[in-house]
Amino acid sequence: MSNLKIIDTFPEFLKIYKESKTKPIGKQIELWELVYMSQWPELLEKQEKDYSSQNINWREIAEKKIFPFLGDKLPAMSKARDNLNTLCAPLFNKAQKSLGFDFDAVFVIYVGIGCGAGWATTFGNSPAILLGLENIAESGWSEPESLSGLIAHEIGHLVHNYWRAKANSSIGSGPLWQLYTEGFAQRCEHIILGKNTWHQATNDKDWLSWCEDYKSWLAAEFLRLVDAEKSVSPFFGSWFYIQGRKECGYFLGHELIKKFEANATIMEIALWRKEKVEDRFMSGLKSITR
Repeated sequence: MSNLKIIDTFPEFLKIYKESKTKPIGKQIELWELVYMSQWPELLEKQEKDYSSQNINWREIAEKKIFPFLGDKLPAMSKARDNLNTLCAPLFNKAQKSLGFDFDAVFVIYVGIGCGAGWATTFGNSPAILLGLENIAESGWSEPESLSGLIAHEIGHLVHNYWRAKANSSIGSGPLWQLYTEGFAQRCEHIILGKNTWHQATNDKDWLSWCEDYKSWLAAEFLRLVDAEKSVSPFFGSWFYIQGRKECGYFLGHELIKKFEANATIMEIALWRKEKVEDRFMSGLKSITR
């Protein structure tokens, strides 16, 4: 039986925030970095590297998009933290039974600088999910239903990575690979929870119906961005929109994974070579546009 370790850093954040909340934003960021995050150097390093890999100054993001709003988000962050501590272990156990994996994992609950509500990665040499309370609160995902979807989705990423590593299958990159991995994780969310949950739709009751109605257009737009070698961030990023909607790429990727399941198991799809992923997803997108 796999073991799950939960690292809850929120109490330490609250200690620092109590002292820093009346100070200038720059000082708040300094205390976040040097006092709070210094207790988990790997966590800080991951966030800094995430921004540097995109040639973005993380301090500017923190100053403009994160720290000015933490006070307003505090109740939602606190509620999310409580719910996460209740939900994480049961959902991890449920996922084991649904997907049949066997690995230990670490879940880290923290207040970060906007690197995502959920982030499947490693921590302390273990598969890990980093749960950013600031992004969870911003997305409006503090309630059990949306958090369950988020957790299950990120577990899907961990399982995907685990299966590929076990089979010595390399990890790809690029927009089609992102569509593949996010679609796979979304499909796992539904398998784990036993229903078609869409945590992305929590605050947009028309999100799913809109995606279904505009599926052909979404596929064509994704292909247009790929052909033009432009970023597909509007399909995935929580700070981006496409036609006024967020995160439509998760729907689009899921639709393709479901389509491919007619002729392959979810594990077989998980192990596709990069070349096959690109070929199948390119042809799959084109078929949707017709």
